[in-house]
This record gives sequence, structure tokens and C-alpha cells, in this order.
Amino acid sequence: MADVPLLSGEAARAGRPGPGRPGAARLWGPVLAYCALIFALSSISSVPALPGGMSDKTAHTLLYAGLGFLFARAWTGRAGRPTAAGTVAAVVAFAAIYGLSDECHQLFVPHRQFDLLDLAADVAGGAAGAGAWWLWGILWRFRDVV
Repeated sequence: MADVPLLSGEAARAGRPGPGRPGAARLWGPVLAYCALIFALSSISSVPALPGGMSDKTAHTLLYAGLGFLFARAWTGRAGRPTAAGTVAAVVAFAAIYGLSDECHQLFVPHRQFDLLDLAADVAGGAAGAGAWWLWGILWRFRDVV
């Protein structure tokens, strides 16, 4: 599958997405929207109690798992493509950088603070999201078998 061109025929020559290949807005738009959601949640001064007694660290991990999944999807270009170690590394690096910026942002929000354990949960969540995308890619390739 690695030899399959991302763009086909005339679309490749024109630099446009080909059949089965979503455009940049469809790939990266959800990533940007999700980042905006995290930023908005980080801007809340007094965080309400989380459902089911969920810990703050669990919430960070789950949020960043979603971000990691979406980032891996955008990075690879579409479902069913193999997820390389480089993709996982890019997702973890992005989660770390965005998590760090999120924690720094909270320094300017009343009643919020920078927390290294939150940052660790963000990175772990990003890695979990990349792992989920990797698993999704495996299942996608075998969807016709089952």
C-alpha cells in the first residue's frame, strides 16, 4: 500500500486531491476545530466537576487521545494507509507541544495553573490516539475480509 500514489492522474499533475483522497480542509479542519475546543475548555476559570468523578488527568488523557487520533488521520492522509513510527512520533511531538502551549495558556487564566502531570497526561493521550489510529488502519485494511 505504501506504493499507492496519494494523487492520481490529472489531479496529481494539478496538485489536487484525487479520488478517495480528502482535501487539506477535510483532513486538518477537524484538528484545528479540536484544538480550538481544547483552548476554549482551558479558558474556563472554574472547571465544573467532571462526570462520574473522572479525574482531571483522565480528562486530559481522553481529550488528547481524540486530538492524537485526528492528527494521525490528517498526517497519514486517509484511513487504511499504514501508520509508520514516524507518524506516531509526529503525533506525540504535536501533543507535547500543544499540551505545553495549553499549560502555558492556563498561567493567564484566573484560578488555573501550569501542571506537569497534566502535560504528561496530554502526551499519553496523544500516544493513545496515535495507537487507536494505527489499530483503525489495520481494521480498515481487513474490512472486506470479515
